Amino acid sequence: MSLLRVEDVSKNFGGLKAVDHVSLELLEGEILGIIGPNGAGKTTLFSVIAGSIPASSGSVFLGERRISGLRANRVVAAGVVRTHQIVRPFTNLTVLENVMVGAMFGSAESRADPRTRAHEELSFVSLADRAGQLPLGLTLVARKRLELARALATGPRVLLLDEVIAGVNPAEGIEMTKLIRAIRDQRGISIIMIEHILAAVMSVSDRVVVLDYGKKIAQGRPAEVVRDPKVITAYLGEQSVAAKAPESVKRGEKTP
Repeated sequence: MSLLRVEDVSKNFGGLKAVDHVSLELLEGEILGIIGPNGAGKTTLFSVIAGSIPASSGSVFLGERRISGLRANRVVAAGVVRTHQIVRPFTNLTVLENVMVGAMFGSAESRADPRTRAHEELSFVSLADRAGQLPLGLTLVARKRLELARALATGPRVLLLDEVIAGVNPAEGIEMTKLIRAIRDQRGISIIMIEHILAAVMSVSDRVVVLDYGKKIAQGRPAEVVRDPKVITAYLGEQSVAAKAPESVKRGEKTP
């Protein structure tokens, strides 16, 4: 069943059309990957869905409720929250207090006891032992886990992950992929993720949408998308998307 729908959304910045009549849907319990070259409009689309910037046209629905046009804090309270490419925790607050901020601006349930909620989420992302630290002392991967904990503390139904794996080493990337699956499998949260690490997004996603110059040029199962000629041409030019995808994706399998 469709949980989130993006219907014919466009976003213009002067004469530049960053998102060009894009429609997509996120199913209940699904992980949907969005890929595309730099400048394809991925983060702009996230910003529109999250209420950070208004759409020039089109609508976004959470279930039957239209959430486009709502302020970002009201979109979060409705159940849609995003992470950011560049993680910027509140440096003067502890790790625990950072997550408490998320809880206090989330759903009614998360606001009821933000301290308890924050401890729960820090345990879930394996940062419980860092609760009293300031975030400046955290590694990059730990800051990304903190960003996830802060988002989860809002009590989301839909989580928008913007390059949460980028920049970490391969071993850390595998652990982050496992955490993303756990968010869906254990918490029942549906996920849309943007990721430049092709192997990661292809291995964890149930379906993939491809953007290029603001337009949706392909969508489908990862094994289908990596073989689409439009994707091969637009996304990697003369290189093959399929050549960079993991063997399990080429065979239509999911990695463990």
